Amino acid sequence: MAERRRALVERRKALGFTQESLAQNLAVDRSTVARWENGNVDPQDWQRPTLAKVLRVTLVELDSLLRGAATPKPARDEIPSNAAEYDDEIEALELARRVSASDVGRETLERLELTFHDLAIKYPTVAPQELLGQVRKYALYVASLMDSKKTLAEHRQLLVIGGWFSLLGATLHIDLDQQDAATARLRTAMTLARHAENSEIQAWCFETDAWRVLTDGNYSKAVELSATAQQLAPTGSSVEIQSLAQQGRAFARLGYSAETYAAIDRVQALSAALGTPNRPEHHFQYDPAKSLAYAATTLAWLGDPAAEAYAREVISRLSPSDDVSKWPRRVASANIDLALSLVATNRLDEACDSAQRAMLSGRVAPSNHWRALEVVKAVEVRKISDARDLREVYEGMRLQISSSGD
Repeated sequence: MAERRRALVERRKALGFTQESLAQNLAVDRSTVARWENGNVDPQDWQRPTLAKVLRVTLVELDSLLRGAATPKPARDEIPSNAAEYDDEIEALELARRVSASDVGRETLERLELTFHDLAIKYPTVAPQELLGQVRKYALYVASLMDSKKTLAEHRQLLVIGGWFSLLGATLHIDLDQQDAATARLRTAMTLARHAENSEIQAWCFETDAWRVLTDGNYSKAVELSATAQQLAPTGSSVEIQSLAQQGRAFARLGYSAETYAAIDRVQALSAALGTPNRPEHHFQYDPAKSLAYAATTLAWLGDPAAEAYAREVISRLSPSDDVSKWPRRVASANIDLALSLVATNRLDEACDSAQRAMLSGRVAPSNHWRALEVVKAVEVRKISDARDLREVYEGMRLQISSSGD
């Protein structure tokens, strides 16, 4: 039986609300409030901002109420260093909304779009757990605007913006190996994209889900999802190329050599035709450097020695310095690809060095730990002296992620 949320009840009563009057303020049934307080269900994501506002608490404090705690301020180590910056941005967006003709307004939508692009550009270099907090904040703000007065055009644009934020959130959950949350956000992104009739976001949802199941070892499903993404993708778009690259990686894991090489060739041709975008670091914009990285991974999984040259090229192009902590995640991934290639050619000392540098960089996302583990196991099978040290580095990387709450 669910535990009654006494802190939530006490907060309601402290503000003079009955269940009925609180329900009226939230435009829900009294029974819905009762189920929240009885702990039978949680408020939906889109309901939380309004509920927090009516109860005069922050979203963090609302979470505390729903967990059964009082409403203390979050601990210092729970507050991101840039939380105030993003709170200020939300306040600015709210002010812009209030002074516009509608309850949403063009300026609010434009600034939300710019914020999404800013976060997508930060994706390669900012830690997933840090970026996810920012994405959550804006996704909730978009949800709070859904019931506002707006034109049909503004409503459609808001659906698209919400779809992008949900999609980026799903990607970060996958990076953090949070599968249930990733699936939920992908479903939200798909629903919003379908209502907005946006085939690009729909295609990205299938491509992202293909990566999710590929990391879980379901390679045949990854091939199917990637094919669906390509069918939905606008011709010559970034998502068409990305989904084809994803399919190539799945083919490699299945050992389908001919299909793998064909996918690599087509990716390189399409990316060359697309050209280099203005912001190549944008997660949802493909660029030729990505085709090198995907070729390195794909060939490494296929066991092709050519993977080494591709991996070294990625590392050479993208490494900002010898300081591994400054690497973008793609460089850490390329070092794992290089290590796998070196294992295949029995250069085990070099393989250990590359894998160790990748793991010590702090840039290997939890969703890629299994790839690092492949190197560790391959070295252990050969029983070389460095195998124990490499295993310790791997376990230390996993423990560091666990201790940070990811």
